[in-house]
Amino acid sequence: MFQKVLIANRGEIAVRIIRACRNMGIRSVAVYSKEDAGSLHVQLADQRICIGEGPARNSYLNMDQIITAAKNIGADAIHPGFGFLSENSEFVRKCRENGITFIGPEADVIDKMGNKSQARKTMMEAGVPVVPGTKEPVYDAKTGKELAHDIGYPVMIKASSGGGGKGMRVARDEEEFEFQFNMAQRESANAFGDDTMYIERFVENPRHVEIQIMADTQGNVVALGERDCSVQRNHQKLIEESPSPAITEETRQKMNEYAILAAKTVNYTNAGTIEFIVSPKGEFFFMEMNTRIQVEHGVTEMVTGTDLIIEQIRVAMGEPLSFTQEDVRLRGHAIECRVNAEIPEKNFMPSPGKVTHVHLPAGNGVRVDTGLYAGYTIPSEYDSMIAKVIVHAQNRELAIAKMRAALDEMVVMGINTNLDFQYQIMCNPVFVAGEADTGFIANILKLGQER
Repeated sequence: MFQKVLIANRGEIAVRIIRACRNMGIRSVAVYSKEDAGSLHVQLADQRICIGEGPARNSYLNMDQIITAAKNIGADAIHPGFGFLSENSEFVRKCRENGITFIGPEADVIDKMGNKSQARKTMMEAGVPVVPGTKEPVYDAKTGKELAHDIGYPVMIKASSGGGGKGMRVARDEEEFEFQFNMAQRESANAFGDDTMYIERFVENPRHVEIQIMADTQGNVVALGERDCSVQRNHQKLIEESPSPAITEETRQKMNEYAILAAKTVNYTNAGTIEFIVSPKGEFFFMEMNTRIQVEHGVTEMVTGTDLIIEQIRVAMGEPLSFTQEDVRLRGHAIECRVNAEIPEKNFMPSPGKVTHVHLPAGNGVRVDTGLYAGYTIPSEYDSMIAKVIVHAQNRELAIAKMRAALDEMVVMGINTNLDFQYQIMCNPVFVAGEADTGFIANILKLGQER
């Protein structure tokens, strides 16, 4: 049993982990930058320690500072949350070297699945459906163009490292390939320090559907159903729901089976997500694996009745999963809206600043994960997400109605948010019909500009 867990993160996910620790009788330690000194996670934790100031590289990405903090304060384990160091294999190794348990998978698994081109190759060899594309990494535009010709246009050029939409470009023909490749490669090098690329066929009008898995150290792997994450802006998810309105029960079962196969292939442990792309014809292909807890994990918790954070901690302590595959049943429908401090009309430009007033929605089947409070100043240095509104209802129609009510009730003053934009999506006939694909928001914005 862990006595003390350090949370190497901030914001709502840090608050979420602190509350899970409290429910388990485990003391929590918050780390924070000077800009986050007034944050809710700092106030809620049993202990707290400052690890730097300014950009994340000086604080939440400072491995040595975090390890030192954990050792000095006597933490048994570190929970990385998502983002920052959650998929950094070097950090996992440093934890192990210092006798600290990392709440997540092993370093070699992160290496294998974190590199997207290597992950593709591994999945191909395991028999998991993969979008047609390169098996080996690509380093230059000339080689890439030859491979793209064989794959067939249009193609998606992707960075092997990282995520968040960086290092991703579509080339629709041979003439624009070199330009798009060089742009994607430059973005990847700047964002991740890695210019390794891969190329795959670009699936037009796809759905983004992912399977949540949980695996223990005894070899048990369970799939907890899917989340549809198709509604995205700038390649970043905005709305997630479960179950997906885009797949059949037969497809769901197959995706679950392939997700379990993918996890077992790499001897995966702890929480992870297998992301698939689904074509309009219903074909699905492995896209990537996220070797961490996801932002949208609450959606799965609502429809399965599980607590994935607690399960993560239990698995890290060497305990077997508390449920089997037979125990997993998707009940009702859940939707999550990410509330960001941003201005949708200005290409979702971040809107940091001081929050003067907050009112959060509540009621049966309504959950808000946030670190917001009146008087809190949102720093400009970090991600713009400030809250997640999650609702659960008997069916999708009722869930949409409940989300409309929740968004309508929620008030955040002093900064700009995307609350109104999210409400508009909940009323959009394409979304309501369950037909929104990954180009949905781009189409909305395009129509708005044309008017």
